[in-house]
Amino acid sequence: MKMAKVSSLLRFPKYRSFVVIPVTILQTSAAVTNHRHKSRRLCCSVWESVLNFHRKNSSRVFASDFPDSLAVTSTLSTPNHKRHEEYGRLLPCPAENVLPRNIEHLVVKEGGPILDFITKALDLPPLYVADLIHFGAVHYALVCPKPPSTATMEEIRLYKEFTNPSLLRKRPSLKGKTLREAQNTFRITRIDEFVEAGTYVRVHVRPKRFPRCYEIEWKSRIIAVTESYVVLNKPAGTSVGGTTDNIEETCANFATRALKLTTPLKTTHQIDNCTDGCVVLARTKDYCSVFHRMIREKKVKKLYLALAAAYVPPGIMTHYMRPFRKAPKIISKDFIPGWNLCQLEVLECRKVPWPNASIEEENGIQDLNWPNKEFAYECKINLLTGRTHQIRAQLAACGAPIVGDSLYMPAVVSELVGPGKSKKQFESESAIEEWAAKHGKEPGVSIGLQASQISWDEDEGQQHLYQAGPPWWTQ
Repeated sequence: MKMAKVSSLLRFPKYRSFVVIPVTILQTSAAVTNHRHKSRRLCCSVWESVLNFHRKNSSRVFASDFPDSLAVTSTLSTPNHKRHEEYGRLLPCPAENVLPRNIEHLVVKEGGPILDFITKALDLPPLYVADLIHFGAVHYALVCPKPPSTATMEEIRLYKEFTNPSLLRKRPSLKGKTLREAQNTFRITRIDEFVEAGTYVRVHVRPKRFPRCYEIEWKSRIIAVTESYVVLNKPAGTSVGGTTDNIEETCANFATRALKLTTPLKTTHQIDNCTDGCVVLARTKDYCSVFHRMIREKKVKKLYLALAAAYVPPGIMTHYMRPFRKAPKIISKDFIPGWNLCQLEVLECRKVPWPNASIEEENGIQDLNWPNKEFAYECKINLLTGRTHQIRAQLAACGAPIVGDSLYMPAVVSELVGPGKSKKQFESESAIEEWAAKHGKEPGVSIGLQASQISWDEDEGQQHLYQAGPPWWTQ
């Protein structure tokens, strides 16, 4: 559990001058305005003694990005009126993700509506809390998840207190459930949802934002519309179907609105936020299941164009990826028991001019101090296994990271400057952590990677093939 310092008075960055606010947000506002606060007292954080200590001594926040972990978080020591100024509304969207993401972990001591509980527990404006719920930034579990290995003795004591079998036996909602089942987390979707005493609540107070959603002319990104699906040329810097803390600013939602569809489009597969190109969105639940089945049966073929910083020899590339949810993805050329097979086929690799500074700036490409920027190499890749970050991690492992990939290129640059053994020997956890530490942060907007083509054959023999058009580095 890392300790991050934050300012005692945080302010949102300058907002955009205009933005289209979804009708659902406006409806939520009206509902909250008319919502009556209950007189019953709702609990603040379960770790009140810890929070009081930090309110008196500092404005530090303990936070965890792991959705299944339990961490202590303190509310900021800002006066009430100031906190209500800094947390106004989630829309309009800030131009940049400047402020760090913040997660609060709470336990309900007395049941009541979720809106009232969070408003009082974290001293946040009701309209802001309603926005968080609409964005999908609030989750709950009937029982507190197990604390991480870095938890303090006080956190462990309080966890044991709230998971005491004698206490759990008194809760009718837990009847017939195992402790593990009761610790599963779910998203809260209604502002009036009732949460009973003992419920664990996770609030993503500052969700990850996607400002590019409001810059895109979405109708121009539609490649095809059929009765069963829509093919979208996904823009970089956006999420296909949302994140843990933001299911509002998604390609599926904005494409639905652009086409004025009455039924929301559904996600069938994912590509990274920083990748652009072909994405299939289902119009019906049935076709969503059909497409998922075709992916499992390997009937869907995906071709990518990658702009690599060095030459990549054509042929099949095989690695093994560490089965760890968090990025960066660590891969090994040697087989390691329990690690996942990663395979791709480089169909061709041709030398092209490195994009000039103006093109890189226009597309949000970061300058990562690659030593040779005279030429880059455009690779056509057939993805054989669909692992998260697979192309990015595999090319980086070959010393040919993707242009602009701020997560994987720094480790390759580090290896070029001072070659070490960290990426070659993953027998120990310390070696893995040492190699992971050399990586950077996830790109803010775009990298040199495009899902250029997607195709599949349906059972009745009908063929489907769609292309995204020229990638940004050729325009």
